[in-house]
Amino acid sequence: MKGFDTNLRLQPLFSPQLSNGFLPKRLTNLNFRSSSSSSSSSPAMLKLFSSSSASRVHHLTPAIRAGPRSVESPLFKALSQLTGLNQRSTTSLGHRVFFCSDSASEAEAAAAEAEAKVAESDAEGADSNSSSAIVSTNPRPEDCLTVLALPVPHRPLFPGFYMPIYVKDPKVLAALQESRRRQAPYAGAFLLKDAPSTDSSSSAADTEKNINELKGKDLLERLHEVGTLAQISSIQGDQVILVGHRRLRITEMVSEEPLTVKVDHLKDKPFDMDDDVIKATSFEVISTLRDVLKTSSLWRDHVQTYTQHIGDFTYPRLADFGAAICGANRHQAQEVLEELDVHKRLRMTLELMKKEMEISKIQETIAKAIEEKISGEQRRYLLNEQLKAIKKELGVETDDKSALSGKFKERIEPNKEKIPVHILQVIEEELTKLQLLEASSSEFNVTRNYLDWLTILPWGNYSDENFDVVRAQQILDEDHYGLSDVKERILEFIAVGRLRGTSQGKIICLSGPPGVGKTSIGRSIARALNRKFFRFSVGGLGDVAEIKGHRRTYVGAMPGKMVQCLKSVGTANPLVLIDEIDKLGKGHAGDPASALLELLDPEQNANFLDHYLDVTIDLSKVLFVCTANVIDSIPNPLLDRMEVISIAGYITDEKVHIARDYLEKNARGDCGIKPEQVDVSDAALLSLIENYCREAGVRNLQKQIEKIYRKIALKLVREGAVPEEPAVTTDVEEAEIVAKLDVESPEKENHVSAAKEEAQTKQIAVEKVMIDESNLADYVGKPVFHAEKIYEPTPVGVVMGLAWTSMGGSTLYIETTVVEEGEGKGGLSTTGQLGDVMKESTQIAHTVARKILLEKEPENLFFANSKLHLHVPAGATPKDGPSAGCTMITSLLSLAMNKPVREDLAMTGEVTLTGRILPIGGVKEKTIAARRSQVKTIIFPEANRRDFEELAENVKEGLDVHFVDDYGKIFELAFGYDKQQD
Repeated sequence: MKGFDTNLRLQPLFSPQLSNGFLPKRLTNLNFRSSSSSSSSSPAMLKLFSSSSASRVHHLTPAIRAGPRSVESPLFKALSQLTGLNQRSTTSLGHRVFFCSDSASEAEAAAAEAEAKVAESDAEGADSNSSSAIVSTNPRPEDCLTVLALPVPHRPLFPGFYMPIYVKDPKVLAALQESRRRQAPYAGAFLLKDAPSTDSSSSAADTEKNINELKGKDLLERLHEVGTLAQISSIQGDQVILVGHRRLRITEMVSEEPLTVKVDHLKDKPFDMDDDVIKATSFEVISTLRDVLKTSSLWRDHVQTYTQHIGDFTYPRLADFGAAICGANRHQAQEVLEELDVHKRLRMTLELMKKEMEISKIQETIAKAIEEKISGEQRRYLLNEQLKAIKKELGVETDDKSALSGKFKERIEPNKEKIPVHILQVIEEELTKLQLLEASSSEFNVTRNYLDWLTILPWGNYSDENFDVVRAQQILDEDHYGLSDVKERILEFIAVGRLRGTSQGKIICLSGPPGVGKTSIGRSIARALNRKFFRFSVGGLGDVAEIKGHRRTYVGAMPGKMVQCLKSVGTANPLVLIDEIDKLGKGHAGDPASALLELLDPEQNANFLDHYLDVTIDLSKVLFVCTANVIDSIPNPLLDRMEVISIAGYITDEKVHIARDYLEKNARGDCGIKPEQVDVSDAALLSLIENYCREAGVRNLQKQIEKIYRKIALKLVREGAVPEEPAVTTDVEEAEIVAKLDVESPEKENHVSAAKEEAQTKQIAVEKVMIDESNLADYVGKPVFHAEKIYEPTPVGVVMGLAWTSMGGSTLYIETTVVEEGEGKGGLSTTGQLGDVMKESTQIAHTVARKILLEKEPENLFFANSKLHLHVPAGATPKDGPSAGCTMITSLLSLAMNKPVREDLAMTGEVTLTGRILPIGGVKEKTIAARRSQVKTIIFPEANRRDFEELAENVKEGLDVHFVDDYGKIFELAFGYDKQQD
């Protein structure tokens, strides 16, 4: 007897070695497959039963029979033709098929034959419609009105099909075994409803566990009302094989453990077998089956086995068969099971089979595409292998390993004497290793890449350096104006190299605000030294492997930046510019700043070790130039290894020179404008610098000049100043060709001259575009900056100070006013986003000012009886630092004495409680800011005299600078101006 596992789709239901009503391995297996189906692609579909003892033959031996109508049914004939079944005679189908073990005795075989004859005589009187392979039992199926309710988790059981289920509850299992012993082996199989909180991703094991936990009423609520009366075919441990008989509906519960219910047997609604609609629907189902059977051998096996075991295909059975074997989900299959209208059931089955047909077509398309792809790749691989073999036999080409080894040896041969001995040893070992490895192994690719890096590096190759100081000076001046400190340091480097005959690497750090030329000067230095240039930025870098490289064992491992640099430039003494070194990151992959210690240490980088190469590299000849905006954020151990050169901002005169000599030329060339077509006046450039580009660098100035020339280019094109170049060129070329062909002909000479004149007249004469201070706003918009000197003259209580910012220097006003006066109401409040250091400076200034006022004017009780307010504009800009102490004291004393300070005075310096003036930083930036605000008199601490004297003459020109070490001198300079005039 054969069953169908609708869940596992043709998986074997039983172990062939079991003997409880099933044949062992040695029993004859009856297989009714068609010739086109492959025995290896699907398991055997027919399970054959035999008697294990003479006493059990009467209920275990199956009767495989087909009634007389099975051959006469048109549906069965159609399906038999579709599946390739051989036509059998009525007599052959009318007899039972018997099977017995080879090891069974003759007595047992005779007993089985006798029992079969008795069963055959009973079957001849039975109704042909009930012919099936189901074993008859003493109580008839229709007599079972109370059955055990067994939950089916995945798909419903259809009449005529087998289904294995697993029963974990010992009580239910014992009840099933008891039913078999009482010759009433029937139970009800009901599909389980979805749980209220069912998760689609839950596994089958979780679903099975939930079923086992359901008992009594809870289990009854989860079961569908309509199920199938199933015969218990066998029980093997906790596995129960069920055979579907007919439809059931639960009416009420009889007992909870095990769950027993009363059922009603459902019958199909009456229908007219001669109805044309039903016939058409059934034939469409058969037609769909025909199409599916052509593509799926699994379905052919289903049809063959079903017709052998169940009998003829009636309309209801055809509907059940189609719904049971198609790939519909559990809910759709349950709807078919609950439908009692045969026509509707056929229509539902037809829909499911149509969907199955579409899925089969998609599957066939996918399989065909994959097969074509695989066959194409296999064919290409086979042809490539054959080609390699042919070339190898002819000696045209060696194998991959020999070719690779030859390539690597060719690389190192020219410079073999310069390569260090330990590097040559590693290369030889890796080449030997490469010959022993298979080309398909992963280690082969790792070794090949490693040799590729080792052999491509410029071991011992150095570029010829320029030791001509004069030529280097010219190159540096061509590219950059000013930057005398940097240029002087580079010339010193060249001079030392010329005296020694060789140069060593150095580590130079250029610090300064953005746009002053730190990065661009690096390329000029490389050109002046005749060295290769390589730049990489470490801003935001958080991985040590970017500096030191990855280990070779990692997938996608690569060397660090320095090894990549040497490969890129091809020399061992390049100039390496490490940009934004003050913005190094720090992440989970280590601290790159610590990794740079080895790279930028002159004592260590001669034996720099990269993790990927795992051999030492000599970087002592490399000149490292680092750039930073602020050196305060650079770790001290790293900063200690570098020679810091500060680049302050440019003053107005320097910006004018840079704009004339560099920025204007580049902007004209980029916009295609000729020098005679535009004229930018000095007043316009000066206004552009003072009112639009006041920052320390020239990057914004370059943008504004480019903007001016773009607008000039648009104006020239609109006015027709630029002729159509192809037409003019063509005319001139034609004239020259004519002249070359025949210069002796007077007529043609006249033609040539006429053509040239015509080409020249095409250039429309347009007035030169003039840019001056009056029309500058038309090109760059309204001024961005206004005069920093907002007071003219300076009122009482207001003093100009000098400050340093990352963008350069700037002027800073200190304002003080009286809030309230009264005896004993002295106090001071501050505003202007002042930092902690600056707030402390206000307290010190207040104390020192009271002390000085007491000395100068003992009767003046201003500070004791006045509540003061000190403000530092602008309020939106955060400010901090100690250098405003002397300015605050002067502002407080000016208010207390009701006397303004002298005009055109600016000061800076930190003050102690005793009135001493301490040194400050940013002397050049503050001097430039004072010149920009047209200040003539500046007060600096005495300790900063050396810093001021080192400034260029054009920066110090026109300034009256006073150096003080005590506030008493500042008092005389700020308030004693009347005596000086006298």
